Amino acid sequence: MGNNKPLKRFGQNYLVDKNIVRKIISAISPEPDDVIVEIGPGNGALTEYISKMCGNFSVVEIDNRKIESLKSNFPNVNIINEDFLKIDLNEFYDKEPIRLVGNIPYNLTSPIIFKSIENHRILRDAHFMVQYEVAKRMTAGTGEKDYGIFSVLLNYFSEVEFLFKVSPNVFYPKPKVFSAVIRIRFKRDEKSIDDSFFISVVKAAFGNRRKTLKNSLSNSIFVNCVFGNSPIDLSSRAESLSVDEFVQLASYLKSNCYAESR
Repeated sequence: MGNNKPLKRFGQNYLVDKNIVRKIISAISPEPDDVIVEIGPGNGALTEYISKMCGNFSVVEIDNRKIESLKSNFPNVNIINEDFLKIDLNEFYDKEPIRLVGNIPYNLTSPIIFKSIENHRILRDAHFMVQYEVAKRMTAGTGEKDYGIFSVLLNYFSEVEFLFKVSPNVFYPKPKVFSAVIRIRFKRDEKSIDDSFFISVVKAAFGNRRKTLKNSLSNSIFVNCVFGNSPIDLSSRAESLSVDEFVQLASYLKSNCYAESR
């Protein structure tokens, strides 16, 4: 396969089934005026379709071996040879919100999702292929086994939809796990609580998953907080709180506590 051989260090599993590719493209439904950024195009399975449907299309590919063939196959596409986690998404933003697309490396799912959340005000949506187990965590509801940091943050900053499950057989090489395609529609409104503060509250609350909220928070950046008059029962556990209750908790901590920066 020469330059096409997938590299483990980049978490590369190439999408080779045209039916699944078309199904993903149908879910994305690219329009000519969309601003689309694809993460890790690889051999261009999705790129091929999107490049014919959208004028303002960029792909971000970390693998140097891919750049030449991408440039020659897709001359009208803006090809960026960089690490997606290091680029500034504002460079693509000009009034029109950005749409993210990608069969993203499973080992980088968390940082890519967090980067998307941090940029929610300039993003319209994201269509990602992720590991099936991760998709379940992203779409889990309060009290469910898979409910955690991902579920709360994605529910707060967006609306997440599980679209369909994907077999390992549609990739080369075949991963050992099933995948799933998810849609994230970002809420672009201003929040009453600072984004990074809310994220830190949710992370701290789930820091010691089997412990009470009070124990988890006391073991975090909120170590100096004196917990009194909390609107939330701090003897409960993080997984029992709804997104609205996390908002209440964050508002309470913001006005009553001093967060120790670490």
